[in-house]
Amino acid sequence: MLNKTEQRQRRARSTRNRIAKQRVARLTVFRSNLHIYASVISDDGARVLASASTSETEMRKQLGAPGKGGNAAAAEAVGKRIAERAKAAGIEKVAFDRAGYAYHGRVKALAEAARAAGLQF
Repeated sequence: MLNKTEQRQRRARSTRNRIAKQRVARLTVFRSNLHIYASVISDDGARVLASASTSETEMRKQLGAPGKGGNAAAAEAVGKRIAERAKAAGIEKVAFDRAGYAYHGRVKALAEAARAAGLQF
């Protein structure tokens, strides 16, 4: 019997296999209780082209009190920042890899903010 983490990782594996066939950079998300992290990974999976998270010093100052990186507003800020950094690296189009998480709450806020900032999924 799989535990909760193993179930999420199984879902993530199938998503990554599908994205690998598309041969496009992927925007991947990792979510912990305190922070949310986003990375744009090259189409061959070898390099991280851009990244953003709530654990960065600048983001922590922007969010204010410690422990505020685990909410939808923080995820939205990370979504805008990852879109800006991806565009600066010359990436306009990505595949969204939600890493097995439900498209809801913080993951959804990050994705919609990245779309609004001009990243195409």
